[in-house]
Amino acid sequence: MGDHMVDLNANLPCHSTGDSQLDKAIYQWITWDKNPRTRAQIEALLKDGRLEELQRRLCSRMSFGTAGLRAAMGAGFALINDLTVIQSTQGMYRYLAKYFPDLDSRGLVVGYDTRGQEASSCSSERLAKLTAAVMLCKDIPVYLFSTYVPTPFVPYAVKKLNAAAGVMITASHNPKEDNGYKVYWENGAQISSPHDKEILKCIEESVEPWSESWNENLPDHSPLRRDPLEDICRCYMEELKSICFHRELNSKTPLKFVHTAFHGVGHDYVQQAFRAFGFPPPIPVPEQKDPDPEFSTVSCPNPEEGESVLELSLRLAEKEGATVVLATDPDADRLAVAEQCDNSRWRVFTGNELAALLGCWMLFNWRETHTDPADTQRVYMLATTVSSKILRAIAQMEGFQFEETLPGFKWIGNKIQELEKKGKAVLFAFEESIGFMCGSMVRDKDGVSAAVVVAEMAAYLNLKNLTLSQQLANIFETYGSHISTTSYVICHDPPTVKRIFTRLRNWEGEPQYPKSCGGYSISNIRDVTTGYDSSQPNLKCVLPITKNSQMVTFSFQNGIVATLRTSGTEPKIKYYTEFCAPPGKRDVSSMEEELCKVTDALVEEFLEPHKNNLIKRSS
Repeated sequence: MGDHMVDLNANLPCHSTGDSQLDKAIYQWITWDKNPRTRAQIEALLKDGRLEELQRRLCSRMSFGTAGLRAAMGAGFALINDLTVIQSTQGMYRYLAKYFPDLDSRGLVVGYDTRGQEASSCSSERLAKLTAAVMLCKDIPVYLFSTYVPTPFVPYAVKKLNAAAGVMITASHNPKEDNGYKVYWENGAQISSPHDKEILKCIEESVEPWSESWNENLPDHSPLRRDPLEDICRCYMEELKSICFHRELNSKTPLKFVHTAFHGVGHDYVQQAFRAFGFPPPIPVPEQKDPDPEFSTVSCPNPEEGESVLELSLRLAEKEGATVVLATDPDADRLAVAEQCDNSRWRVFTGNELAALLGCWMLFNWRETHTDPADTQRVYMLATTVSSKILRAIAQMEGFQFEETLPGFKWIGNKIQELEKKGKAVLFAFEESIGFMCGSMVRDKDGVSAAVVVAEMAAYLNLKNLTLSQQLANIFETYGSHISTTSYVICHDPPTVKRIFTRLRNWEGEPQYPKSCGGYSISNIRDVTTGYDSSQPNLKCVLPITKNSQMVTFSFQNGIVATLRTSGTEPKIKYYTEFCAPPGKRDVSSMEEELCKVTDALVEEFLEPHKNNLIKRSS
């Protein structure tokens, strides 16, 4: 406790909160923040005596998760706003200047989505301009896009322009209150260790904003600012054609497609991608094609939530006679797909099901031009460890290589670089949360390319009198059914989350893991948080240890694999279960029943939702 006085502006009396750390943080905020709206938010909280809220906002700092910095927009060092973005970029500058002697010739790429919050005078475009201003005031060239772009355009531009790094201002599919600061390294992959930790260290050493950092107009007249939009868009669409295999067929297909941009950036770019593949344009959902930071027609801007958020698209498709719906999330890096079945009902594919379809499609077309079986040996497909094992089953039969990474595309992007350095080719990669990478022109998930690849695959299958659903059944018949479920519970209390996972590691009061769940025996346990893996001879994980996030995987004797993990971007505990059957096993309904029992037991016994006040996903 201390009696440090907070010296506010003349309009407010002097206050002391009785907490010297909080007093210092308030003083810094009031002194440094030049955005009148966020500054006023802190002043109002202080005036109302809301010390707990001030503590929450001012006495902690964001850290890099699976998608960079991500938080709600608003005032405070723990949130996304003008000041924290300036501080983050000053730290980035310090680190990049140390790491790249040629930073002043290579520069930084900056892109942004269409998010915004009027109450904080905070928009992605404004934050992108402030990011650019920080670099420009240090004479670093900046490639700042002149309008909103899909997230994958930033990593694509970083590689294409040989930039030192890239920043995308986005919170992807998060609720409308959120925004984020996603960083890409020179290799076009999201930053990973040690860069993330070193940048955070530099941010902490650069918290006081430089006066020129606030000059958001600097990008408008600086000779060092370039607009890469036209060149990058042209190059991207041209390069996209390298994964277009049936252009002539596309132009003649009787299939119609509906596309929704989910109030985000995707509309124009998906239209262009369809043109590049020779398709007529997809039918846009009029209410959702233009940017709207309120996401006013959906309960949440995440197409992964399924039919409930795709309603406008499905109704339009029925009206227009379209049988396939493509939904890109607000920053167009992920893709949901729905197909109308014979009974007029819609099937919304899971990320794992789409990966089975896309993986087979990419392999099929690659083999058309690579007939030597030896070539297959140098080809890879990748997936995150919480995703389906279907690609592993296909690889075992078809002879290509398959590898897993930790959750998050940053691990996939960096693994791709590692493999390409060894002369290997990565055909396809995915994460179960509808993130796909077709080809390797972008080392990140890409909803724009995935949308048009799915369209081409559907058009080709239609020529063979097959639907996507029928093709998926064929894949499972050949390589074995892989039935999976993915869901989550919401927990806003970090100590509760910690207590849940601590209990799993100290089951029944002993330093041990559970031996069964719902009466089903557990054969192996892997705990990536601690580095333990009971299936390995040395009991150590093959995957890197991630001490700052929780992830435990249980392998059951009946062949089910279940994982519990914390989300890197939202207050969620996610759970993933999958039943992998050998080829030819047709009794899918009994598999589904058993998977359902294990999943229910996993949630009830291991997470104890009622006792821990967890909010279950609304169906």
